[in-house]
Amino acid sequence: MTPRPGRLGIGIIGAGRVGPILGAALAGAGHAVIGITAISQASRDRADAILPNVPILTVPEIVERSELVIIAVPDSELAGLVAGLAATQTWRPGQLVLHTSAQFGTAILAPAQAAGAIPLAIHPALTFTGTSIDLARLADSYFAVTASSPVLPIGQALVVEMGGEPVIVAEADRPGYAEAIETATAFSSSIIEQATSLLAGIGIEHPGAVIAPLVRSAMENALASTGPDRRTLRMRGRDELGDGPFPFDQFNQFDQED
Repeated sequence: MTPRPGRLGIGIIGAGRVGPILGAALAGAGHAVIGITAISQASRDRADAILPNVPILTVPEIVERSELVIIAVPDSELAGLVAGLAATQTWRPGQLVLHTSAQFGTAILAPAQAAGAIPLAIHPALTFTGTSIDLARLADSYFAVTASSPVLPIGQALVVEMGGEPVIVAEADRPGYAEAIETATAFSSSIIEQATSLLAGIGIEHPGAVIAPLVRSAMENALASTGPDRRTLRMRGRDELGDGPFPFDQFNQFDQED
């Protein structure tokens, strides 16, 4: 299933804006994407564009064939999906199961864990377009990682291999983290819409282009005042994980109990 030692066979449930991009990023690190689910024509087109030659499979097929299952579905569907696969005894012992929701930690994956799977909650703090542009943006992004202490290195290593920077968020803190992400996203969008509307109202053409440098510089200045720069934080994260590729082929030896 894996192309070389230490690499994983990855299946993706959900071909929205997030799942295919994370799959492509991990494929770039040498992992094998064995399949993805896609229902609508738009999701099939997206999967084909981002992950060419990766087969479209059913959800059970994804779970049965994968060492790492990435679940990238709407929050409202996550609990039912995980529980349904547990009810049909589809989850496999020792399998990594990762969801991408900001709101939830690993508790929502309890039915899979009860079947022997290893749960991870990893959320990329990025607004996705669902195009290849996102792959470059991952290199400048942070990911919230929630997992039991013995499993945290797996989550952190996956994030680093996708080009991002891992930030540990405790299970109890996921709702607060999700609120912060929603606040930043909604506030930024509403302020920009308001500003461009005002400029358009006084006859300025291409108002978005006019305020883009201002918005970027204002945001950078505001973010710089909150703490260390991104380069410093990224170097710290790399030092914590050490050098060389992570031995994913040994992940099933981890004891999940704290």
